[in-house]
Amino acid sequence: MQNLYQQAKECFLLADPDEKMAKTQQLVGLWQGAGLEWQEGELPLRLTQPGRLQRPVVVQPRELNKRRLGTVEGRAAMIHALAHIEMTAVNLAWETVYHYRDMPREFYDDWIIAAGEESLHFLALRERIRELGFDYGDFPVHNQLWEMALKTGDELMHRMGIVHRVFEARALDVVPKTMKKFAQLGDKAMVDTLTMIANDEVGHVSAGTRWFRYRCAQQGLDADKTFFELLTRYIKGPPKGPFNRELRLQAGFSENEIRHLQNGQAQR
Repeated sequence: MQNLYQQAKECFLLADPDEKMAKTQQLVGLWQGAGLEWQEGELPLRLTQPGRLQRPVVVQPRELNKRRLGTVEGRAAMIHALAHIEMTAVNLAWETVYHYRDMPREFYDDWIIAAGEESLHFLALRERIRELGFDYGDFPVHNQLWEMALKTGDELMHRMGIVHRVFEARALDVVPKTMKKFAQLGDKAMVDTLTMIANDEVGHVSAGTRWFRYRCAQQGLDADKTFFELLTRYIKGPPKGPFNRELRLQAGFSENEIRHLQNGQAQR
């Protein structure tokens, strides 16, 4: 029987997107079919960079051109940016599975499911990019999500609290608005894809909330207070609003947390 941790590392290090997504789907099937053992394995190495091809080129966020949805190229660039986030999310899920040991089986269930869903998001977005005459790699990208994953990786609580409950949770606020923009353009394929993404992201942020609070409980910490402290430690100023209260509640945010975010936004 193959080892979950070893397979997660191999998938993380694959450079070709097609190979990475195919192996992701294969591993999801193996895990769900009890074809991966996970109680033993090598001690985790620090995986600092996922496998990637030379393209897309990684730049600083300020170097990216504004994406104008009124042009085909601008629309493709917007979809490309979303696809890169999903690619990063696949890598992040497998690094999470590989890195954090001695967790309940439900932890690995959550992040293996997330890896599978994020891979389907990437494939759907890449198909739409190709339909517009471009491909993944044709536009530059930034790596802020992965950089924050590295900063928070030493402590599971920090990774879950910041990467998933701040960075990934932005999708709960932004994707519904992006859906409306594509609907106005008559792009039903993108609306359908974004609907799938929005629904799945609630589950992914919920998983982040679940394991953030799991670690807080293990250490006898108040979860809300700890979340606020992590915001101060890792984020320059409060996260930008407005916030989708309904989806954030579904993803496990407390009323207190949402109120704190909204108050911080008002003070910007």
